[in-house]
Amino acid sequence: MSTETHSPIDGLQRFLILLCVSIPSFMINLDSNIVAVSLSSIAHSFNADFADIEWVISAYTLTFASLVMPAGALADRYGRKRILIVGLAIFTLASFICGAAPNVTALNAARALQGVGAALLLSAALATLSHSFRGADRAKAFAFWGSVIGIAISLGPVVGGYITEHFGWVWAFYINVPVGIAMIVLVMRTLKESRDPQANTIDYLGVVTFSSSLFLITLALISGNHEGWGSLRVLLELASAALLFALFLLVETRQERPMMDLAVFRRHTYVGAIIAGLAYAASLLTMLTYLPIYFQSGLGYSPQTAGLLMLPIAVPLFIVPRVTAAYLTHRFSGRTLLTLGLATVGAGLFWLGLEIPRFDYLSMLGGLLLAGTGAGILNGETAKVAMSTIAPERAGMASGISGTVRFSGIVIGFAALGAILFHRVAASVISGLPNATAADTFALTRSIAAGDLSGGAMGLNSLATSSFGAGYQAILFVAASLAIISALATWLLVRTADTAPNVHHSHAPVAQR
Repeated sequence: MSTETHSPIDGLQRFLILLCVSIPSFMINLDSNIVAVSLSSIAHSFNADFADIEWVISAYTLTFASLVMPAGALADRYGRKRILIVGLAIFTLASFICGAAPNVTALNAARALQGVGAALLLSAALATLSHSFRGADRAKAFAFWGSVIGIAISLGPVVGGYITEHFGWVWAFYINVPVGIAMIVLVMRTLKESRDPQANTIDYLGVVTFSSSLFLITLALISGNHEGWGSLRVLLELASAALLFALFLLVETRQERPMMDLAVFRRHTYVGAIIAGLAYAASLLTMLTYLPIYFQSGLGYSPQTAGLLMLPIAVPLFIVPRVTAAYLTHRFSGRTLLTLGLATVGAGLFWLGLEIPRFDYLSMLGGLLLAGTGAGILNGETAKVAMSTIAPERAGMASGISGTVRFSGIVIGFAALGAILFHRVAASVISGLPNATAADTFALTRSIAAGDLSGGAMGLNSLATSSFGAGYQAILFVAASLAIISALATWLLVRTADTAPNVHHSHAPVAQR
């Protein structure tokens, strides 16, 4: 824990600090969602298959998720301002390389580098925010930061669609360059350096084992679609991932300052909140990527229109947290709100799964609104509940775990749902073409999963469309089941006493529920 003194800051300085930490966070969250609407255009531009465009998302979120915790340790040891500037520089440079990439391989490599920068700047930004504000000012600062993230998530599909349609997908990346340069200048002139004097070591072995494990399991989930789940390579990747994760857990028990203190998992409420965050990411946040592909390939809309069609699920992510804070948190426990949020997400996704094979947007509208409403409840509540049982001096480590779990959920959820999509499309194609060769069915499955519904060289548009719908129905039903099962687990694990209603908003006591 830092022993530095804290000096009061005036109104202008407070505003500039908020800009320094919120705009970089806005950039990385906007970038995650802005690219989702551009995937179909990227695939067509490079003539890429489904596995290639999966890595446009996975390469970014994989390095991001793997490095969030160690990036926080780097910021504590070497200085938050310094790491924030380094993160911004890497993110900005990688964004330029993404836009200039000559092929999908170069794009995916640049996206991985972009994820490294995003992890560094996010961890440093949050550490700076926590260091710069105290008491009521800190609560207001984090509320402002959370609102900015909600805006980024809401605007991402719309901005991405507009940019892709009018300027080309490369500008989804180039737009970061001038903003990144301006933020580097602002950070250099505004922020004061801060660090934790007690942060003398970095858990390098923990970083290597955790990152390698996450990389291998994601690689196995993606490559399994193409090489077969019984292939020696895929089995070795899965076994190696499990071994490395077990080694990571062993390493953490022997560290004086572990990157992940396993003792926090003895608290049932914390475990329940982590499960909720993981399920929220894997079930709902992954759909912010998959649904724009469906709207463009399945419904035939332009990237701009596809982005606008995401508003019923995106806008509640910005509005509902405010409604929850104003009217629900002083009436219901965190346990109830987490369970309600997950159940609502599950119901919305199940609705979408029922309607999606019809290729009718209006019939899906209720499901989109329902899923977005549940996500709005979860967006702030998962972190709040996770931190409720952790001592303040361990808050940085605990929040790092929560952030890592969330982005790991996106990485693994996206890859796992991609595997399910590919498998269900393949089953539908084989059923519709029982006499076709394995090579023909495999080629057709790859093109359909990537959003090409022309039917390939065989001109089987009707089969391609029905298979595409069946694949999306499968992933929505799986995501809905995950959310509902996790809602039950959260209810059983989270304790009402740990997450009592915030009664200071109310004039009379409110019963815990």
